Amino acid sequence: MISSVEYMQHAIRLARKGLYTTDPNPSVGCVIVKNEKIVGEGWHQRAGEAHAEINALKQAGAKAKDATVFVTLEPCSHTGKTPPCADALIDAGVKKVIVAMKDPNPLVAGSGLKKLHDAGIETEDGLLEAQARELNLGFIKRMETGRPFVRIKLAMSLDGRTAMASGESQWISGEASRDDVQRLRAESSAILTGIDTVLADNPSMNVRLTADRFISGSDDEVRQPKRIVLDSQFKMPSGAKISSIGGECIVYTTVNADNKSSYPFIIETCDAQDGRIDLQFLMKDLAKKEINLLHVEAGSVLCGALLKNDLVDEIIIYMAPHIMGDNAKGLFHLPELEQMKDRVSLKIKDVRSIGNDIRITAQPERCK
Repeated sequence: MISSVEYMQHAIRLARKGLYTTDPNPSVGCVIVKNEKIVGEGWHQRAGEAHAEINALKQAGAKAKDATVFVTLEPCSHTGKTPPCADALIDAGVKKVIVAMKDPNPLVAGSGLKKLHDAGIETEDGLLEAQARELNLGFIKRMETGRPFVRIKLAMSLDGRTAMASGESQWISGEASRDDVQRLRAESSAILTGIDTVLADNPSMNVRLTADRFISGSDDEVRQPKRIVLDSQFKMPSGAKISSIGGECIVYTTVNADNKSSYPFIIETCDAQDGRIDLQFLMKDLAKKEINLLHVEAGSVLCGALLKNDLVDEIIIYMAPHIMGDNAKGLFHLPELEQMKDRVSLKIKDVRSIGNDIRITAQPERCK
């Protein structure tokens, strides 16, 4: 006999299939069970298209009547680009709906379950909630706080260096790590960098692998994340690769640029803070643009500023088996940290081998 936990685990696996395509919507999976057999399953594939529940109901057909539904996120109760999923479940005559977590949007949280309950359908929530939250860290962060989930990616040598004194940094990490970074980019809403990185490396900051490298058997086209450049003095070259590879590129500056429409990127002018982009304003503005997960690939100054402003939710470091020496550049520019009480403590979430490198996933924790 298959347990409720196993059915929800399957729904979570289905939801993962949408990690690279659903943004800015959350990734959601749904399983419909009747007489201890799965009669329908589905996941949300793209924003604006059918939600997970609708795809599962379509597969189940008439078998959905009196069935139990397992879904990773509370069914929606409002009309957006698609009709409410709660209404579809009611119309299908399901008997019970079990959700992993409620909708994190404070304006609608619980309303989907209430609608189902008021229609005489049994409801439960909280089954494998922690695993379900991991699916949509960015969406949840934006709904709960009004800013994106910020993840910094860094590659370093064994002695904690990210580039030689000349700025040369290709390649510190190995090929397997660089492929893994493509996965991180693909699941992000946007990639953030600074103008110094653009001028030094002229990076593309795009996803260069196909979906089948991330999801076995997938033929979906990977959604390209937006690219965000912080350029306080507006030095951005009109021919930079980051703005010429398709998709949206946004440059934030404190300078009033002329002839904005003539550039191959969007220009956002904002107030300065100590001569630089106001990072608190930036995060709020990105959230308004429905940026859920912000992936950062930048130099030590920008990474240090984000950390200093308590805007970093996760740090992923690829540590390569090299020694680069005293003159090479470090991870974070944080000159104000002079005593042990000032240090930034990290909670290690995961450590694993990626090719010849070690990948460390950590959360910042301020020392008391």
